[in-house]
Amino acid sequence: MTPEQLSGLTTEAVNPHSAQIDRLHPLEIVRLMHREDQAVLEAVAAAEMQIARTVELVEEAFRLGGRLIYMGAGTSGRLGVLDASECPPTFSTPPEMVVGIIAGGDTALRRAIEGAEDSPEAGAQDLKGLNVSERDVVVGIASSGRTPYVIGGLEYARQVGAHTVGLVCNRGSSLERCCDVVICAVVGPELVSGSTRLKAGTATKLILNSITTAAMIRLGKTYGNLMVDLRATNSKLIARSRRLVRLLTGLADTPASALLESARGSVKTAVVMHHRQVDATQAEDLLRAAGGHLRQVIGDVEIQTLS
Repeated sequence: MTPEQLSGLTTEAVNPHSAQIDRLHPLEIVRLMHREDQAVLEAVAAAEMQIARTVELVEEAFRLGGRLIYMGAGTSGRLGVLDASECPPTFSTPPEMVVGIIAGGDTALRRAIEGAEDSPEAGAQDLKGLNVSERDVVVGIASSGRTPYVIGGLEYARQVGAHTVGLVCNRGSSLERCCDVVICAVVGPELVSGSTRLKAGTATKLILNSITTAAMIRLGKTYGNLMVDLRATNSKLIARSRRLVRLLTGLADTPASALLESARGSVKTAVVMHHRQVDATQAEDLLRAAGGHLRQVIGDVEIQTLS
């Protein structure tokens, strides 16, 4: 990207509010950052229709056995990988259901790989390696909207029939021409000029949270706002699973633990066993017939208050 192209990007503009930031005390810097961050919420809110449309595409893809694939470079790529990696423990999804790829590969998660983002061919090649198809949704994350790696990937995704979404922080970007949906969160000039790990990164994280969380809720991964499809992989999550069973059954801790064990660790299965008075296999069959939606199996139950 040329200096002239950079100068036209909102995210590269010089922020007049922070022009004297190097003269400020720590508390003054923190307060200034907090004030600037208020613009992030407004920018994300302005893109809510496009975010919702993306959720619809992702939900449809999941129901057809497709995937959500994030791709980006630098901070954008890291945030996509982060969101993807948090889906299995939160929603018990297989690792291949939500995938994050970053320019330069996994090494780029910890240190910058110079020039990795400049190759559109690398973006296309990385998606080829994932066997992207028309069942998938590819979300290209690029604050500038001009990252060659991301544009190359989105162009390839379109060629094979996948739905394409662009997540950008600048209007009128090059990336828009290869996207079915463009999520544009204009956060304004960064506190430190060009440092898109700040407001642009925060906006990106909020939007990715919305996409996966809303799609998973639509798939029945929660009961109300309870995380009933979590995967208990550590002591904290095991304790949370027991607490969820207690909240949805009214059982004390010891019988809730026993029920959870007989349900092979599945909160949903345990709750169905209790309310429908069936064994684990029957409970799993009922859930499968309901597409995994716990409410369709047990109806509306009172959430208990635990002492």
